[in-house]
Amino acid sequence: QVQLVESGGGLVQAGGSLRLSCAASGRTFTLYHMGWFRQAPGKEREFVAAISWAGSTTIYADSVKGRFTISRTNAKNTVYLQMNSLKPEDTAIYYCAEGRLRVSRQYSDYQQWGQGTQVTVSS
Repeated sequence: QVQLVESGGGLVQAGGSLRLSCAASGRTFTLYHMGWFRQAPGKEREFVAAISWAGSTTIYADSVKGRFTISRTNAKNTVYLQMNSLKPEDTAIYYCAEGRLRVSRQYSDYQQWGQGTQVTVSS
């Protein structure tokens, strides 16, 4: 059973940056696509970004395109989310997730989830 552990969240002012990390353990990391989702209070969990197992394909939600960058280092079993030009509406709990079949925006395509890390952006 894989374990995903997010880190790097915190409180930042609008316009600032954070880098989230998600470390995987328990089985071969390189076989799986990885995604980041977020959930704000009172809202449904929404897709943020995803990356293929080799890192050759990335997709983003329109709301973060041009501001966020997803990447991975398979040798370290870690996927990252660099978040720049943060806005108060980016405030949410951020979750990483592992998927087997495809790089996807769909929640249902991901089988394993981390516990989340809180990101708060003040105005």
